[in-house]
Amino acid sequence: MPKQPPIAKADLQKTQGARTPTAVKNNNDVISFINQPSMKEQLAAALPRHMTAERMIRIATTEIRKVPALGDCDTMSFVSAIVQCSQLGLEPGGALGHAYLLPFGNRNEKSGKKNVQLIIGYRGMIDLARRSGQIASLSARVVREGDDFSFEFGLEEKLVHRPGENEDAPV
Repeated sequence: MPKQPPIAKADLQKTQGARTPTAVKNNNDVISFINQPSMKEQLAAALPRHMTAERMIRIATTEIRKVPALGDCDTMSFVSAIVQCSQLGLEPGGALGHAYLLPFGNRNEKSGKKNVQLIIGYRGMIDLARRSGQIASLSARVVREGDDFSFEFGLEEKLVHRPGENEDAPV
């Protein structure tokens, strides 16, 4: 890496935002931890066949870089969220919308740091439902004023939706 003059370093820090050295160190600590061979083995054991531990670690590293606050969170809560994603076969991050890793304010009693919470997105819920084999089909449509819409619960559930003529009617 070429040496930069002091002014260039200062300008670079301004454009990247005010990151403290400890935040960068924490991010690197978490990234180093998830790249350990024992962690890769643990992830590989939890992942379904269509995913690899290397890919999950790459995705987790990208998430830490996109959301630096994740690197400041309790490492074990971060690892737990990644393992949970692995067990479910969901990829965290906004690309697919399967799941999201969010820092939550409930501080860990031991470390005093925030915890990472796994939030499953609606696309992840759909993916899990489809993989379960428990649903025949899944679709969503907009019901507008003037549409013929009815449903019945019970042993023989029934859903009827006949769209009306006016596609611009209020929802």
